[in-house]
Amino acid sequence: MSPTSGVPGHASPLRFGIMTAPMQVDYQDVLRVWREADAIPQIEHAWLFDHLMPIGGDPGGPAYEGWTLLSALAAQTRRLRLGLLVTSNRFRPPAMLAKIATTVDIVSDGRLDFGIGVGSRPHPPEARREYAAHGLPFHDIAHAVGSLAEACTVIRRLWTETEPFDFSGTYVQLTGAFGNPKPVQRPHPPILIGGRSSATLRVAAEHADLWNIPGGDIDDVVRRSALLDRYCTEIGRDPASPTRSIHLSVSYDRPGLTRAAIGEAIDAGFRHIVLGLSAPYPADVAHWVADQLISKWA
Repeated sequence: MSPTSGVPGHASPLRFGIMTAPMQVDYQDVLRVWREADAIPQIEHAWLFDHLMPIGGDPGGPAYEGWTLLSALAAQTRRLRLGLLVTSNRFRPPAMLAKIATTVDIVSDGRLDFGIGVGSRPHPPEARREYAAHGLPFHDIAHAVGSLAEACTVIRRLWTETEPFDFSGTYVQLTGAFGNPKPVQRPHPPILIGGRSSATLRVAAEHADLWNIPGGDIDDVVRRSALLDRYCTEIGRDPASPTRSIHLSVSYDRPGLTRAAIGEAIDAGFRHIVLGLSAPYPADVAHWVADQLISKWA
């Protein structure tokens, strides 16, 4: 996807990527996998998640801040599109997030896909503790969804508008807001919204270039995709314009199960496939992904 290209819809080419959750691993482990993937054309994108504490394994184990790590990996790669699946809108004020994302888009020379969502719900329970541990408020879902919609509006304006502006929303208030420099990509980095609730899907219908959902229950995934179609139609948007993206967990021991899940997702209209890699990462894992999981569709 070039810096000036539009974001394709349902009929777009298949695009495969990987996700390395930055917890219970060392920086060098993640860097090794990303550098390997960067040299494999079949792997087009790579992702981190956005948690401040582990949500699996040792609760006292390491977890890296997503945007800082993403910027480091952007500087160490040359080809992969990259992003967070997905940024918690609860963690950072949207104007600050717009600045952070712009910086990563510049560091990567226009390779950022901007993933964002409402932020952790109480499930898994391990995700809830990171808010109190970092002095962050945990608002109800109405606040979380409403603030996500306003954040998407503000961030896009900061990326594109050439004059300072004020914004007085229910959840976001800005005075003299202005973004300089602008992102490399025009008109702005693609916006990926992650989530499955009907309220989040309404935000995606308005703002998302890509919509991501965790896999696992393909029937529910299909229902949620149809609901996104409906919400797009209601606001006069082509339902095919948001690219469908899905995150699928990879089984190293039973790759046939992962290939079957990929096939189901593709048949359901998903063209952007994110393959979640669990740690510890096997040697040459990116080559294994390309050979064992992606080659069938290459």
